[in-house]
Amino acid sequence: MKHPGLWKMLMVAMCVALAGCLQAQELHGHVSIVLLGATGDLAKKYLWQGLFQLYLDEEGKGHTFSFHGAALTAPRQGQELMAKALESLSCPEDTAPSHCAALKDQFLRLSQYRQLKTAEDYQTLSKDIEAQVAREGLREAGRIFYFSVPPFAYADIARNINASCRPGPGAWLRVVLEKPFGHDHLSAQQLATELGSFFQEEEMYRVDHYLGKQAVAQILPFRDQNRKALDGLWNRHHVERVEIIMKETVDAEGRTSFYEEYGVIRDILQNHLTEILTLVAMELPHNVSSSAAVLQHKLQAFRALRGLHKGSAVVGQYQAYSAQVRGELQKPESFHSLTPTFAGVLVHVDNLRWEGVPFLLMSGKALDERVGYVRVLFKNKAFCVHREGHWAPEQSQCLPRQIIFHIGHGELGHPAILVSRNLFRPTLPAQGWTEVQERPGLRVFGRPLSDFYAYSPVREREAYSILLSHIFHCRKESFITTENLLASWVFWTPLLDSLAHEAPRLYPGGAETGHLLDLEFNGGHLSFSQQQPEQLVPGPGLTMKPSDFQVLGTRYRESPLISAWPEELISKLASDIEATAVQAVRRFGKFHLALSGGSSPIALFQQLATGHYGFPWAHTHLWLVDERCVPLSDPDSNFQGLQAHLLQHIRVPYYNIHPMPVHLRQRLCAEEDQGAQTYAGEIMALVANSSFDLVLLGMGTDGHTASLFPQSPTGLDGEQLVVLTQSPLRPYQRMSLSLPLINRAKKVAVLVMGRTKREITMLVSRVGHEPKKWPISGVLPSSGQLVWYMDYEAFLG
Repeated sequence: MKHPGLWKMLMVAMCVALAGCLQAQELHGHVSIVLLGATGDLAKKYLWQGLFQLYLDEEGKGHTFSFHGAALTAPRQGQELMAKALESLSCPEDTAPSHCAALKDQFLRLSQYRQLKTAEDYQTLSKDIEAQVAREGLREAGRIFYFSVPPFAYADIARNINASCRPGPGAWLRVVLEKPFGHDHLSAQQLATELGSFFQEEEMYRVDHYLGKQAVAQILPFRDQNRKALDGLWNRHHVERVEIIMKETVDAEGRTSFYEEYGVIRDILQNHLTEILTLVAMELPHNVSSSAAVLQHKLQAFRALRGLHKGSAVVGQYQAYSAQVRGELQKPESFHSLTPTFAGVLVHVDNLRWEGVPFLLMSGKALDERVGYVRVLFKNKAFCVHREGHWAPEQSQCLPRQIIFHIGHGELGHPAILVSRNLFRPTLPAQGWTEVQERPGLRVFGRPLSDFYAYSPVREREAYSILLSHIFHCRKESFITTENLLASWVFWTPLLDSLAHEAPRLYPGGAETGHLLDLEFNGGHLSFSQQQPEQLVPGPGLTMKPSDFQVLGTRYRESPLISAWPEELISKLASDIEATAVQAVRRFGKFHLALSGGSSPIALFQQLATGHYGFPWAHTHLWLVDERCVPLSDPDSNFQGLQAHLLQHIRVPYYNIHPMPVHLRQRLCAEEDQGAQTYAGEIMALVANSSFDLVLLGMGTDGHTASLFPQSPTGLDGEQLVVLTQSPLRPYQRMSLSLPLINRAKKVAVLVMGRTKREITMLVSRVGHEPKKWPISGVLPSSGQLVWYMDYEAFLG
């Protein structure tokens, strides 16, 4: 053999191809599809039609089918209800009526109703499937169970399927789950754990029907087929913003019990719009046909999303909603709901591709039109001398440049993909998409349709028929994995918690809303463009809201105290730090800031990163007050927290960042490595008189501050500037600025937040200078200023 390497490669390729053929052959056989909730609204509107379409697509290709409609209803009544639902089945437009009637008749003969209520019912179903397969001399390929039922019923059904309805060896099982998948991160985790005890991850298909909508399903293929054109455009240098929008004209009447529990953010933004966001923002895999690669890249996109805060969102509620709730849920006349029916949320993706690009997610009920779309608007740096009448769509760079994935409805009335002619002519699959004919008078975002290369599907298909096909063909990329689901809830839950008691802006609904819900964004903050008008109906009683309280100034331990609700407190502290920084840079040319770690400063770091663009970062030196003796990349590292929440969002010269040297010579905080002395030397070399301009401290529930702990004399006095200490909690070893060094600072700010700090706050208010018992009591700058920043829960309980 002259080329053994080549022969080996050919053999591997042949084996892979053969394995693929064998796998395809194994799929041939009998498939049983069980639709649970077969007489419900979703089944009647979409699922039976989707199953019929699946049968039309796959019939005669080597599979046989049986369809089992299942519910709790007794057999006779259930059969009647199911027969009524099946009456509305329709064939594609190009199917001859006689052929359609024959196909429907075949499908009806393959469909039967059965009551699934007890464990015995599931056992009987399994035996009947096995008997049918044996009787007809077939081989069982697999079973699909579609859960078109409320999530509270999942556990019992899953238990019964796992116990007695799994197919035999060599056949596959697929269970299909409908949202909602939890109410927050905790409930989603509990539901995922419960389902995971019955099914393997590869057996579960969580449906988000938006991923089956044709324009949404085309986002990744479009990006893949137009890689060459998009490679240089799909990034922060060229994209001005991305809008992901779903507007509805209908209200929540008849669904207020569901809406009161979930609201618009949980109903639409957390799932549909976030899934679309990941398709736009994710890095494109080399092979977009690989389910594993697509799902992994989506997960990476989730993990790059910047955390949301209350200022990231605005919420509204149409005026008739509370009255609808009172009527449908028998609430008293005094009841006024805080559930949002409208929400706008500003999202940022913290990676090199999308840094600084705003993603606006918006959805609402009772709005002026029904429409859904994704709009990628590109920056326009051109200036054209000729007036607009002379601008040619294909040539003029002065016209807006945008790519629109039009999901449906609106002026266009159908799914479409539109690309501005001054960008590029896109490539789309010819067998699936066709160019839209010119429609005089039709305008899209203020421009005539002729400004775009516009394409629509050759044949429109319902989302559920597409997803059922993907389930049948094991295409997992169109569904939500457990890992991606939990990542989404990790992202959304903090915002939902922060908005739980926020009164939404009331709007009349429909065209009367006018500009009341118009939005504007600045940095990381989203707000309504118009000031809050007079409420047209009473607000939720006379309960005081956090925003009703102003920042309170008083004294604590003979030093200034500033107290407020958390958001206002963090805003005040961030503004004070910026003012101190600006003053220091003006006087001395630089600002030395020492920051503590822990959870309390995270909100401050985020505020400084997203809301203080006048901060003189280029002239700021950042130091650490203390550090845990772990590698700097460890999640427990204070530096890692600083990096995640502040450093990656601002522009500080790298030589102005001073992490503590806790990891030297592949050892952690070894005395002989002299890390503390090294840091002290760096401070003495760069900080005049070793006097920081500002030191930010916290206070532990035991009275410790920095990493200076009670009953431990280390660092409380003496000449050392930086010391190694021992914490009572893991990780035990720490490095910390000493109390004498802290007290040399020109200003010390102590941030204390949360109800758990109330007891130590009261105790420390009464003690004198006793740093060995309460190290925080030893903080008193010798020639500087001490200011306490406490939220109301820490100060007042």
